[in-house]
Amino acid sequence: MWHVLFPRIDTTRGDIPILLLRTVAGAAFLIHGWKKIQDPVGWIGPGSSIPGVLQALAALSEFGGGGAWILGLLTPLVSAGILSTMSVALWMHISVWGDPFVGSPSSYELPLLYAIIAILLLRMGPGRFSIDAILSRQLTPKKEDEQLV
Repeated sequence: MWHVLFPRIDTTRGDIPILLLRTVAGAAFLIHGWKKIQDPVGWIGPGSSIPGVLQALAALSEFGGGGAWILGLLTPLVSAGILSTMSVALWMHISVWGDPFVGSPSSYELPLLYAIIAILLLRMGPGRFSIDAILSRQLTPKKEDEQLV
């Protein structure tokens, strides 16, 4: 019973949940980013105080970042970009628009959740079921290679 309440830490058990989190959040970002990538410098609308170049970066981080999360490609870089985008979104929802945590038509629940996912992936990495893990295994020198140096 004790091990059910306090399981041993096994880093390999987290690989499948991280894969699921990456793919579901990545798919959501692809969907959210698709409309934005269609008009990358004007998706917020006319009269926005956000410059077009920052709108384009947000569109790229959501659409491109979603695809990269699904693949587990460049996860730290992509997660940092998504975290930056979600930080601005949080600031807009809370400070500019005064939205509640949960509610309709607008709230800051989703940007906060996505920011936390980005922080988790920055901290935990993409897991072993990712392109990053494959590249890491191929690019990391083997022990016998280290002895030759």
